[in-house]
Amino acid sequence: MTMTYYVPPINLLGKGCLQDAAAPIKAMGCKKALISTDKFLTGNGTVDKVAKMLESVGVEYVVYNEAKPNPTVKNVEDGLKVLQENGCDFVVSVGGGSPQDCGKAIAVLATNGGSIKDYEGVNKSARKSLPIVAITTTAGTSAEVTINYVITDEERHVKMIMVDNNTLAAVTVNDPELMVSMPASLTAATGMDALTHAVEAVVAKGANDVTDATALYAIKQIFEFLPRAVKNGQDLEAREQMCYACYLNGIAFSNAGLGNVHAMAHQLGGLYDLPHGVCNAMLLPVVEEENAKHAPAKFRAIAATIGYDCEGKTDAECVDHVIGRIKALSEEVGIPKSLKDVGVNDPDYDTLAENAMKDACAGANPVFFDKEKLVELFKKIG
Repeated sequence: MTMTYYVPPINLLGKGCLQDAAAPIKAMGCKKALISTDKFLTGNGTVDKVAKMLESVGVEYVVYNEAKPNPTVKNVEDGLKVLQENGCDFVVSVGGGSPQDCGKAIAVLATNGGSIKDYEGVNKSARKSLPIVAITTTAGTSAEVTINYVITDEERHVKMIMVDNNTLAAVTVNDPELMVSMPASLTAATGMDALTHAVEAVVAKGANDVTDATALYAIKQIFEFLPRAVKNGQDLEAREQMCYACYLNGIAFSNAGLGNVHAMAHQLGGLYDLPHGVCNAMLLPVVEEENAKHAPAKFRAIAATIGYDCEGKTDAECVDHVIGRIKALSEEVGIPKSLKDVGVNDPDYDTLAENAMKDACAGANPVFFDKEKLVELFKKIG
């Protein structure tokens, strides 16, 4: 069976690699960038660093910094207007998953037209987006390297999932020096998001030997280095290793798929505007404990990767070890344990479950979860 594997053509990783982005940007021949970012990154000097890099090769730019933590249809429309009014011919996305996703959506609308709502689903665009240079400032979402993006429809309170190879970035930048000012809570949430990506990529229906190789290594690195990055944000080795893990799990799940952790987390984010990484972290052990009943070999592989001696152990023992380690890591880095802890006291379980069944990520889960099962799983974190 033929496997199609999507990876951005140029990927820069390591301390100080932001400056190395100047050469490939110059080679692209583009003249003016729309910088898609948020107010925090314009305020802390990160966007200034990117601007200076662009100026070094004579590239003009305009900043659009209205991307919300869960970017909306309006964010995309407003950003597209700024791009068109200023004659920008490419997009530089600077930030975590939200500015990255907003930038992808703006770039694909610029060449395809219509509403971003038209592109919900898989490969709905007809033409390649404007060139994208994706500069990440968090080690978690992997949005810079994937063909996926997520935009919230504020009218329906639903996160729309887009899987579209026309939005693959031309250049990606994973520079740990851009991450040292990230707060511990955000480091923890994005790190657990990265772990969720990697675990779901291993368990997903679309997993193969290539995606397993990258996802399993990412899992190993996250267990080792995430606690260090949370404890000391200035630990550049930990930050750099988390960058590598994020990059590897990104190209894994972009090609293998995800599953019901993300299908369910998207609904919590869409309905209650909760942090995506926190939702994933709360749901990960709950969903994977159920998945393990149907794909135990996957969890034996994960257990071995994180140092468990599986020789002579039952599948159940391997699963218990993996689920236990996930829970322990989540607690160590300070992730909330329940929806009540994040201010949701009366969840609408029926709506959450119904929307999760329709989510594009659900199809990659190793087993189908009906509404009754989804409600049961949501209640476990209620």
